[in-house]
Amino acid sequence: MASPKRLAPSLHIDLPPPQAEPQGRPLVRTALLVGLVFSIGMVGFYVIGRPEAELVDAFYMTSITLTTIGYGEVIPVETTAAKLFTGVYAVIGFGMFVYLFSNITAFMVEGGLDRYLWERKMHRAIEKLKDHTVVCGAGNTGRHVIGELLETRRPFVVIDRDPEVVRALHQHLGEPFPAVIGDATDDDVLRAAGVPRASGLIACLSRDNDNLVVTLSARLLAPKLRIVARCIDEREQAKIRRAGADTVVSPNMIGGIRMVSEMIRPTVVTFLDLMLRDRERRLRVEEVLVPEGSPLATSTVGQLHARKIKDLLVVALRDGDGSWRYNPDEDERMNAGMTIVFMGSPEARVALEQLVA
Repeated sequence: MASPKRLAPSLHIDLPPPQAEPQGRPLVRTALLVGLVFSIGMVGFYVIGRPEAELVDAFYMTSITLTTIGYGEVIPVETTAAKLFTGVYAVIGFGMFVYLFSNITAFMVEGGLDRYLWERKMHRAIEKLKDHTVVCGAGNTGRHVIGELLETRRPFVVIDRDPEVVRALHQHLGEPFPAVIGDATDDDVLRAAGVPRASGLIACLSRDNDNLVVTLSARLLAPKLRIVARCIDEREQAKIRRAGADTVVSPNMIGGIRMVSEMIRPTVVTFLDLMLRDRERRLRVEEVLVPEGSPLATSTVGQLHARKIKDLLVVALRDGDGSWRYNPDEDERMNAGMTIVFMGSPEARVALEQLVA
C-alpha cells in the first residue's frame, strides 16, 4: 500500500500505551470517596465542638486526624462518644488516603496518565471534525477501509474495542489516525466518534448482528447519515437495510465477482489494480455533487476541462432524476443537483470540490 499522506496536523496523535481499561474513572471515584470521608469528619468534629467550634476548627481537626500530623487539638475530645468517633474516623480516613495514593501510583506506573492525556487530546481532535466518516471495526475488512480513506485524504474516525488492533494498524500503515477505543454498539461511543456530525458510517464488524445494532443506533442518532454495512449472511441483508443501512455489502459476493472478472476480463482488472496501486498519482473514480448556486452550474464539460485541473477526466454525469450521460461531450451542460463522475487523483478531487462549493 502506498504511504498515505497526513489528514491534518491537528490529527497527528500517537496511540496510547496498551491498556485494557482506562484508569481515570477509578481514580476519580476514589477521590470522590476521600472527599466524602473528609466531609463526614468535618461534620463530626463540628458537632463535637459545638457551640464554640467553627467550621475552620472542624476543618483543622479533620486535616490533622487524616494526615496523622498530630498538632494541638482545637476541639476538645473528652467525651466517650467523641473519643470513639475520632478513633474510628482516624483508622477509616487513613485507610482511604492509603487507597487513594496506591491508585495514584498505579495510575502513573501502568500508563494510565498517558492514556488519559491521549484520550483528552483525541477527544479535542474529534470535536473539530465535521462531515467525516466513522469506521466501526478495524479488523480484516476495516483495515482496507481505513487504508483507502487515508490514501484518498478523507477525514475519518475509527471505533474498535481492542487498542492493540488499532495500535498494530497504526504501525502497519505508518500513519496516525483518530480512534475511539470502545464498543461501536454503544450510543455513547458513537457520539464520542462524532456520528451526529458525520457524513457517513461504515459498519464492518465481524458479526452481522453487531453491524445491525450499529446501523440502527447510528440511524437514530443521525437520520441523514449515509450508512454502508457489511453482511456475511445474505439472509440478514434485508434486516440491516430495514434497520437503516443505505447499502449492504457482501464480501462473498464481491469476492466472487472479482474472481470471475479475473477469468473473463483480466486486462481490465489489471488496469484497475495498477490505477489503485499507483504510488505517484493515486488515481480513483470519484464523484462530486454540483450544489445550488455553484459556479459550475450551467457550465459545460469543456469549460471544466479548460480549468486544467491536473489528472481530472470526466467519465459520466448523473442528473438529479437519476438519468446518466456516459462519456459526455465537451458541450454537455452541468446543472445544479447533477453528480460529476470522474477519474482523478485526491488532489484533483479536492480542487473540484473547492470549485463547486
